[in-house]
Amino acid sequence: MLVRRIARPLLASSFIYGGIDTLRNPQTRVPGAAPIVEQITDVAEKQLPMQVSRDVEQWVKIDAAVKVGAGSLFALGKFPRLSALLLTGSVVPTTLAGHRFWEHDDPKERFGQLSHFLKNLGLLGGLLIATVDTEGKPSMGWWAKRTAANAAAAAEASYERASKKAVKAQKRAAKQAKKIKS
Repeated sequence: MLVRRIARPLLASSFIYGGIDTLRNPQTRVPGAAPIVEQITDVAEKQLPMQVSRDVEQWVKIDAAVKVGAGSLFALGKFPRLSALLLTGSVVPTTLAGHRFWEHDDPKERFGQLSHFLKNLGLLGGLLIATVDTEGKPSMGWWAKRTAANAAAAAEASYERASKKAVKAQKRAAKQAKKIKS
């Protein structure tokens, strides 16, 4: 559909541009990302059996690479649901790290951060819609239900055929037994 071909690159553009800018100059994002990275790594170390890097700049670069890669795939319409999901996972910590409007006392700075925070929420909403957009095709859930129903119907039909054959076999065996006795 033409709307998807136009909308996807428009939605992806801010992620691609922001990701490239961050890869070129990650140091500007490190101070804001530090508290979020600390929280994520604390939780990850408790949940995962391996050591998780605490290098904030590395996490910022990984996030930027995800934005560039997933944004490019999304803009091109390649794996749109998966790339939208990756961008969704990337925009949440970025928004929480970069637009902490509640920490600012200056009304102008607070308004600017709040505006960016709300803009990111809007992007998040668009990405959530894109994540579940099946482009008019049946969803995986629909296919799973249909496949399960077809499998159940096939199993029921096989059982009925097998039951009929068993009844016929019992009748033949009973006739053979009568012939043998006579």
